[in-house]
Amino acid sequence: MTKLLSIAAQPDAPIACDMSGVRDTLEDRLAEYRRLFEHALIGRESTETATTFRFAARPGVREWVCDLAKREAACCSFLAYEIDQEGEEIVWTTSGGLGAPEMAILDEFLHGPGSVPGGSDAIAQRLEDQGLHVIMPNGWISQAEGA
Repeated sequence: MTKLLSIAAQPDAPIACDMSGVRDTLEDRLAEYRRLFEHALIGRESTETATTFRFAARPGVREWVCDLAKREAACCSFLAYEIDQEGEEIVWTTSGGLGAPEMAILDEFLHGPGSVPGGSDAIAQRLEDQGLHVIMPNGWISQAEGA
């Protein structure tokens, strides 16, 4: 196993997905997950405190996964991110900071961006309902923020 990336959770970070300082929208991020999953996802595992994705180590996948994980860590710093290469697989584990209900929602979202009816607004609202505040960039406000 080769460690590719390790980003520790920030213990004093708020339990919030702060996308206000990112260059993409939640819709963009969901579309990127969808493309990555369709291109290289070969497995996934979940526990009450972590979600792990396994990707085929195709050309460019290592860089893609590491870049996406860094961007996720920038908006959700209360979680920890680990990326490893195990043979011909890139393994991404996101863990910590959340209890079982919140991890279940994140797991559902990460399982497949199209798996939650209502798209990004429904995902944002479900996260808000579980206590995970979703902060959107200026100019793009989810229904969850207006609720």
